Amino acid sequence: MMTTTNTTISFDKGTIIVKGTLRIPNTAWDNRIGAFRAKAIFYRDIVNYFTESKLPFKDEVITQLIPCPRLEATGSSELRGYQRRALDAWDGAGRRGTIVLPTGAGKTVIAIKAIELLANEPTLVIAPTLDLLEQWRRRIEGELNVKTGVLGGGEINLSAVTVSTYDSAYIRAPEIGAKFSFIIADEVHHIASEGYRQIAEMFSAPHRMGLTATFEREDLLHEEIPRLIGGVVFRLEPRDLAGTFLSSFRVERITVDLKEEEMREYEKHHKIFTDYLDSRRIKLNSPIQFQRFIMSTAKDPRARKALLARNEALRIAFNSESKIDALQDILMKNRDERILIFTQHNDLVYRISRRFLIPFITHTTNKEERHQVLEKFNRGTYRAIVTSKVLDEGIDVPEASLGVILSGSGSSREFIQRLGRLLRKSEQKEEVVRLVEIVSRETSEVGTSSRRRASFGGPRKRGGEGKSQ
Repeated sequence: MMTTTNTTISFDKGTIIVKGTLRIPNTAWDNRIGAFRAKAIFYRDIVNYFTESKLPFKDEVITQLIPCPRLEATGSSELRGYQRRALDAWDGAGRRGTIVLPTGAGKTVIAIKAIELLANEPTLVIAPTLDLLEQWRRRIEGELNVKTGVLGGGEINLSAVTVSTYDSAYIRAPEIGAKFSFIIADEVHHIASEGYRQIAEMFSAPHRMGLTATFEREDLLHEEIPRLIGGVVFRLEPRDLAGTFLSSFRVERITVDLKEEEMREYEKHHKIFTDYLDSRRIKLNSPIQFQRFIMSTAKDPRARKALLARNEALRIAFNSESKIDALQDILMKNRDERILIFTQHNDLVYRISRRFLIPFITHTTNKEERHQVLEKFNRGTYRAIVTSKVLDEGIDVPEASLGVILSGSGSSREFIQRLGRLLRKSEQKEEVVRLVEIVSRETSEVGTSSRRRASFGGPRKRGGEGKSQ
């Protein structure tokens, strides 16, 4: 008869090793070491299995945790009612799960209160960018009496509460995967990607919290998040908090006509694309179907030509001179607003920056310059910033009161993130903030705009539509 008195579990390079004679769920035999092995994500399940089965075992995983003194809150932040409900929902779900709240609704406060709730559990906060990493570090050190460790931006030091970029957590997961018992994944939709999901799989942390304003992904990989971090335990949309804890908002659409030469070029390229789809009887009704079409371009020269034609048609629609004229009209009529201008590609960013002498932020903008531009914008030195996708996620620009989308994808996630840049309340703002789309009429961009707004959950026409004169 098998015994388990000598059963030991330990951590090894992102996995849990179970030494003993008993085969338990989620493990596989590894001939190289003569023991069972499982992904580190199953650590909690393995411990629960032994505990509930009343089987003795020795846990050497827990010995690798970073010592964590009892954390003392400064008491500077109190939870709002909905924040308390979110924290309670996460706690009641076994301290695993994802909280979905709009930008500006205070997800960071909830996470810090969760760290307090767990008292002396070492915590790793993962964020997608260095800007967000710095925001987390400042906020944690301001709310908790603790020196924060950092992984990312050239810094490598661990502490009882450590903030990390996704990239650094991914690279160092095999060596630090057993050092934390609580993981907070900010902008948690990132963790579902092919590479980053290994972070969740290679860390043994039994407690996990995901935070995001935009849970769903166009590629449907968000279906992986319940397995990796935990499913949605609490959710509110922007409209649920608008006018109370967030600014009220209005979404508008302005449609413009392409110039005659632009329309001729657009129709020529668009026809090449649609003719190819018709000839192959291809229907692009979902992200998966579009991905299959993209994959076919590697082997089919006609598919490749059709894709290039589609991209050129979109470029013409996105970069129309009529859009620039409409933007000029908005800038002139809204001189007292703080304006964020969003585009799909950098070439339009630079074009707008040169024409209107507006500072820009792109992926090439260094950290110091980006900080200076944002600081001057919030102070009122700059009244507008133009950007591509860099400001879509996580950056605080509380003084922004008007957003202008000149081009973008059909993603509701991108749309909500851009709206989120406007929603933080400020005494300097008007009562209602606005997000204005400028769309080229009689092009596929009209459908793109409708898709992102329909999936966003708001009405397709809110606050009226205007036509550029």
